[in-house]
Amino acid sequence: MIRLLPFLSLLLLLSCQSGSRRQPADLLVYNATVYTVDSAFSQAQAFAVQDGKFVAVGTADDIRARFEARQEVDAQGRFIYPGFYDAHCHFYRYALGLRDADLTGTTSWAAVVQKLTEHRRQYPQSAWLTGRGWDQNDWPGKQFPTKDTLDKLFPDVPVLITRVDGHAALVNQKALDLAGITARTPISGGTITKDTRNRLTGLLVDNAVDLVAVKIPEPTPAEARKLLLQAQQNCLAVGLTSLADAGLDHANIEQMAELQQQGQLKVRLYTMLNPTAANKAYYLPKGPQFGERLTISSFKVYADGALGSRGACLVEPYHDKPKETGFLLSTEKEFRALAKELAASRFQMNTHAIGDSANRLILNIYGEALKGQKDRRWRIEHAQVVTPADMPKFGQFGIVPSVQPTHATSDMYWAGERLGAGRLKTAYAYEELRKQYGQVAIGSDFPVEDINPLFGFHSAVARQDAKNFPQGGFQMENALSRPDALRGMTTWAAHAAFEEKQKGSIRPGMAADFVVLAKDLLKAPASELRTAQVQQTWIAGEKVFSRK
Repeated sequence: MIRLLPFLSLLLLLSCQSGSRRQPADLLVYNATVYTVDSAFSQAQAFAVQDGKFVAVGTADDIRARFEARQEVDAQGRFIYPGFYDAHCHFYRYALGLRDADLTGTTSWAAVVQKLTEHRRQYPQSAWLTGRGWDQNDWPGKQFPTKDTLDKLFPDVPVLITRVDGHAALVNQKALDLAGITARTPISGGTITKDTRNRLTGLLVDNAVDLVAVKIPEPTPAEARKLLLQAQQNCLAVGLTSLADAGLDHANIEQMAELQQQGQLKVRLYTMLNPTAANKAYYLPKGPQFGERLTISSFKVYADGALGSRGACLVEPYHDKPKETGFLLSTEKEFRALAKELAASRFQMNTHAIGDSANRLILNIYGEALKGQKDRRWRIEHAQVVTPADMPKFGQFGIVPSVQPTHATSDMYWAGERLGAGRLKTAYAYEELRKQYGQVAIGSDFPVEDINPLFGFHSAVARQDAKNFPQGGFQMENALSRPDALRGMTTWAAHAAFEEKQKGSIRPGMAADFVVLAKDLLKAPASELRTAQVQQTWIAGEKVFSRK
């Protein structure tokens, strides 16, 4: 026994030395308040990252004792959240729109014309003059514009300027001529507006817009690449690490996938396919695709238009236009056939539905097609106006409400005129939707709304605009709690894409996507939420943005 003591002592010494050896890691972040957004919504002080994933989360002392990293970051007491996930946007369209005249915030038709004139002066050789963002509800009189001024100022260049919601556009005569549109052109699921003398006004709504838009030349691959990378930088600067791009074709996806494979497009994408015959023929046989940075697992469908342009399909007529109820963009038969086709596949069906009639129809079609399959995670995009009778169907059928809180605070000034006081109470009902399904996925719908996800966070919890109006908030019974709003733009957004096991929270095994802010979003005064700035954005443990 005595002879064994030196040997046992050596074993003990080796064991102690082995126990003190720290594990290797690529990145160690400490001295932070980390909102993990795990199931318990727990907080931590530090975490370690290896091979693009979180490997440990805990106290600073524990993580620094256990890991030795090639890169160590002192967060200097700042606040860290999972990378923000925009659950509904139009990234590709936003990127291409960076070459257009920005008409957002214009307060009169004269201001729009001035911006268009300046843009044309800056780009005199462009084949088209395009712009986006006008909203007649912000102008004196709130009247839709006509093409007369555009015809006088730009007789030889086609003009198309899109309303803020993307569901209406004004074009000039040159554009109408190129598209072959006359007062006799038939249209379904849209409007070619005419005056009392049956003359074209230039205003096109929903499907009518496409008749002209298809004539606009696509950018060259080099132009598109430049615009996409510029758009990415704008996203990273506001903490967006994942995006759900709503409505793409095969060529768009391939273009972005190539940039991802080259390591240039780092943001993660969940793509919704346009339900064209070509897209269905290509993707349905392949089935959903889940990659590290690219998910292709859904089809984006439009049930109706937008409330602002009176294209949303309502059960009862518009309060301010008693003879109009809006319209569907396809027939009920077509929606049912598509739902049946997708139910037989493993793809999600994600449907834009604004009006209460559109929401009712799509919810019922979903219920019929899914036949009790409650975890297919089919989605209603926007779910903007829903009757109390239809609200329980989100939980009953297992339908994900994908909402955009800034729509409520952008529309609140005039939505009552469209809907009337009674119907307005069941619009933008985010907390009620959360209760029904248990979650809401939160997005912005940019470029319809601002790209900054903190604007949506503020709108969700305070129900106020950038000027903190109205005092006390707009229909506060449907405000979300701050933890739920953060879940909606992280782990719940991931859930809506079948990605919750890969990203959306800071815990071992998840993608190491996170953002650093100097502001505590869970405790800061509501009036400070929109002005909070992202200091750093990280994707897969790589710093992709840092504020100077």
